[in-house]
Order: sequence, then structure tokens, then C-alpha cells
Amino acid sequence: MNALRIVRIGFVINLRMLGTSGFFLLTSTIQPVIFATVAFYMFKSGGRSGTLLYAALGAGMMGVWSTTLFGSGGMIQWQRWQGTLELGVGAPPPMALVYLPFTLANAFTGMYALAATLVWGRIVFGVPLHFVHPWLFLLALPASVVALGLMGLVLASTFVLYRYANALSNLLEYPVWIASGLVFSTQVLPAWTRPISWVLPPYWGILALRHAALGGEVWGPLAMLTLLSIASLAISTLTFGLFEHLARARATLSLT
Repeated sequence: MNALRIVRIGFVINLRMLGTSGFFLLTSTIQPVIFATVAFYMFKSGGRSGTLLYAALGAGMMGVWSTTLFGSGGMIQWQRWQGTLELGVGAPPPMALVYLPFTLANAFTGMYALAATLVWGRIVFGVPLHFVHPWLFLLALPASVVALGLMGLVLASTFVLYRYANALSNLLEYPVWIASGLVFSTQVLPAWTRPISWVLPPYWGILALRHAALGGEVWGPLAMLTLLSIASLAISTLTFGLFEHLARARATLSLT
């Protein structure tokens, strides 16, 4: 019950904090609509039927990933600047549990990107919102968000040790878009990139959403999302403990 209370309170507090960040609001509200518009025109110029909803889902997942990446990536750095990182490290619960609700809130906020993309596509471009498996779509959406949030927790752990790890978040945005097939199919990529795609939650998340919306097998991608979520939680627990120990040993925890 204490763990659930920590997650609930941390989730609410971070949502309030994100609502005061101009940069985060720009990333989660304006940027997805811009990406969606570009994707719509690209796919519409192709003249193929049924591609606009494909593009809408991909552009929406791009927004979810960007929000998760920059929110989770900047979480530790923001707390270091505010002088509250030491309080989080010194708290009795494990660091992974302390910062888990923060990454979940980041990913949850990114759900707006997907909703805004679908609404924007429907109103402006006439994208049909008829889902083949609507109930599976509602199941795949939170599963994708949780998986991305736990992946963000792994990324956030690197900031405990490396002060300039925000460069990593800037580096990962576009490669993950490409490797996950958010805008175009991964079949056009070289064969050696397939294993990279298989370990990325956005890849399985967009597969689950597209199969639920357009038709296809959904339970396999959902199973992979669950497996990657468990793996990300286990890895982040280990890395938070390791990086916290190294930061204490090197006396670099509070350096800006």
C-alpha cells in the first residue's frame, strides 16, 4: 500500500509540474500536430487508400515517445537544478520506486499527442476513425504508454551519474522513430536493424495500435510490450542502485 501511495502522489505531483513547463507543453501539444500534418501530406500524396489512419497513429506515437523521452530525460536534471535530487536519493524507498510515477506521468501526458493527432486528422483531413478492434485498441493504448514510461525510467537512471546525459535524449528521438516504424514500415530498413526494432517498446506499441485499428494480430505485440515492461523495470532498478552508488562515491550527485 505504501508503494501504491508513492506512485499515486508522485504521479499527481508530476502532472502538475509538467503543466507549468512551457517547453514540455510545446513538446506535448504543438509538436505532435505539426508532425501529424507533415505525415498526412506525405501519405496523402501517395494516393493509397487507408494510409491516413496509419499515418495518424504513427504521428501520435511519435508525440508519445518525444514526451516520454524529454520528460524522463530532463526529470533528474531538473531536480538537480532545483536542489531536490538529494532528497529523492536520501528517501527510504528505492530510487526506482521514487521516480517511477514521474516517468509514468510523462508517458501519460504523451497520450494527449495521440488523441490530438487523431482529432486533428479527423477534422482537417477527414481521417476515418473506424477501428476494427476498438476494445483491443483501448487495451493497447495504456499498455504502450506504460511500456514507454518504464523505458523512460531506464533513461532517467543515467542522469544520476552523468550530468550531461541530456545529450542522449536529443540523440535518441529520431533514430527510435525510424527503427520503430512509426511513419513507415520497418520492412524498408536493412535487415540488420530488425533486432534493434524488436527491443524497442514503441515498435510493439505501434504494431498493437495499428493492428487493433486496421486489423491484424494484437495479442503478440501486447505480450512483447508486457515482457519489455518487466525487463525495463528490472533494468532500471539495477541501474538506479548502481548509478546512485557511483555518484555517491565520486561526490557528483549535486553538481550542475
